[in-house]
Amino acid sequence: MSTEARSQPAQKRKEKGSPSNNGAEAAKGADTTGTTPELRRELLRSMLLQRRFEERCAEAYALGKIGGFCHLYIGQEAIVVGMQMALKKGDQVITGYRDHGHMLACGMEANGVMAELTGRHGGYSKGKGGSMHMFSKEKNFYGGHGIVGAQVSLGTGLAFANRYRGNDFVSLAYFGDGASNQGQVYESFNMAELWKLPVIYVIENNRYAMGTSVSRSSAQTDFSRRGISFNIPGQQVDGMDVRAVKAAGDEAVAWCRAGKGPFILEMQTYRYRGHSMSDPAKYRTREEVDKVRNDQDPIEQVRNRLLAAKVSEQELKAIDAEVREIVNASADFAQHDPEPDASELWTDVYR
Repeated sequence: MSTEARSQPAQKRKEKGSPSNNGAEAAKGADTTGTTPELRRELLRSMLLQRRFEERCAEAYALGKIGGFCHLYIGQEAIVVGMQMALKKGDQVITGYRDHGHMLACGMEANGVMAELTGRHGGYSKGKGGSMHMFSKEKNFYGGHGIVGAQVSLGTGLAFANRYRGNDFVSLAYFGDGASNQGQVYESFNMAELWKLPVIYVIENNRYAMGTSVSRSSAQTDFSRRGISFNIPGQQVDGMDVRAVKAAGDEAVAWCRAGKGPFILEMQTYRYRGHSMSDPAKYRTREEVDKVRNDQDPIEQVRNRLLAAKVSEQELKAIDAEVREIVNASADFAQHDPEPDASELWTDVYR
């Protein structure tokens, strides 16, 4: 593909072999993923698990059971669920500090995540990392990261390792609209395209970064175009529709596995809570938040499609009840799990 062709925004590309704009089609109602009622149930369950888990996190934080920083993913669940559907075992995920949903979607246990949030020994980092620093090599989750944009260069490094080893695994590096303006992001873009690394840059554009609207903080607000100067193709996706995310994820993953280099997916989404639990989010109106909740909520979209497919309200309530049971059990586990021994201060420390 020519440089000129690849520099066009995704919705304008028509060349043979270029990724299409199935994300936009799905947003208009076409079920491009061919999802069945059974798969929709699993999608609903996965997103509900994230939503209910983080609602419980908010309660625990308010009661002082979770300390430090805590950034909730509520409203954005369709992104990580849809992208996870496009991956295979061996693919890697890395993200920033809004990371609980990513962990659960990767298959990390709710007990371990909640225990880490509350500083308990049974947590994924033995209670020493907290909300922003959990890892699971077994699940190929390479962490939440507290430094803005740090995961982008690390995710690029994961892709370099895949290229070096000659496998066909893909690395997903999630980051937000705020991190998109970091210098290390563009250094990573340059190296990724230069070496044709199999990395997908998933920009979770929730419109406000830490609290400033993208229209006030970014000269280029179409984040799918951020790779143009490096010849990296990009696509805008309705990040509130899990079908659109899955469709775009499938194409981006296929692009990377074919050895064509990196790909950028801008997920247009919205977080319902503030940047962190300490943020009152006064930079936006309650009416704006309520409108997104009422018109675009990712969980309600799947729920409504299941109802339209003649799945009973009782069955959907049963799924929610199952999820709540898992979340309640995780909170109970975290409450009774011991704190790390003082000797843990000297473990996992390297010179």
